[in-house]
Amino acid sequence: MSAALDQTHVPSPGNPVAACAQKLTRHGLKVFPCQQDKRPTCKWGELATNCPQSVPMLWRTYPGPLIGVVTGAASGFDVLDLDWGKGGDDFYQEHCTRLTGTRTHRTRSGGLHLLFKHREGMRNSASRIAPGVDVRADGGYVIWWPAEGLEIVDRSPAQQWPAWLVELSQPPLPPKADLERVEGGLRDADRYVQGAVRDAVRAIVSAPQGRRNDTLNAETYGLARFIPGGHLSTAQIAEAMAAAGLQAGLNQREIEKTIASALRARMGG
Repeated sequence: MSAALDQTHVPSPGNPVAACAQKLTRHGLKVFPCQQDKRPTCKWGELATNCPQSVPMLWRTYPGPLIGVVTGAASGFDVLDLDWGKGGDDFYQEHCTRLTGTRTHRTRSGGLHLLFKHREGMRNSASRIAPGVDVRADGGYVIWWPAEGLEIVDRSPAQQWPAWLVELSQPPLPPKADLERVEGGLRDADRYVQGAVRDAVRAIVSAPQGRRNDTLNAETYGLARFIPGGHLSTAQIAEAMAAAGLQAGLNQREIEKTIASALRARMGG
């Protein structure tokens, strides 16, 4: 990302916005027109281009006053978007000494776009790092505010993502299924009951995609028959079924909802 990009706000004959967009494509950036409210004027996922010759026709067909630039692998950079007034300014004040040395643009709302070299696997996120701090990567886009004459706060080339930011941007790991704990909790149960629980766990874990939640519901409902006789408690069933659901790849909220529903249906709640 060369210093020549700093000149993209200089007016050119004809459509100055399209001319600026052409300059960006010559540096490998993929562009498309946007409205003043930052919404695309076209199906940008299909029509965004990094071909300079295609830009004039794109802007004639779908005119827009702003330039959208696709982020991620398509253009070679990701963006850390700090939104002032929503928490991004607080995050910047706390970490400003660690957020220097990479290309940085001022945004129309007063915030900042920090550009980093695209990192494989980086995904879009909203406020995952902190309130008012978003990531634009594969599948996302930003407005190229220098084309509007807004300040380039730092003209340094885009740098690699700092490790501490990468860590903050990753989604939390899902809880792991503790099947050993389930086995331990069934030591005092009847052997037939133990076998029924193991069979239920195996059925859920081996269920094909698209059938896992239904299987979890059915197996939980089936095990609930042991509750009235005191062979299993509601907690034992919920723990075993939750572990199986996690092992099968279901998310925790979905698991909890399905188990509760199956138990209510069986017990007439």
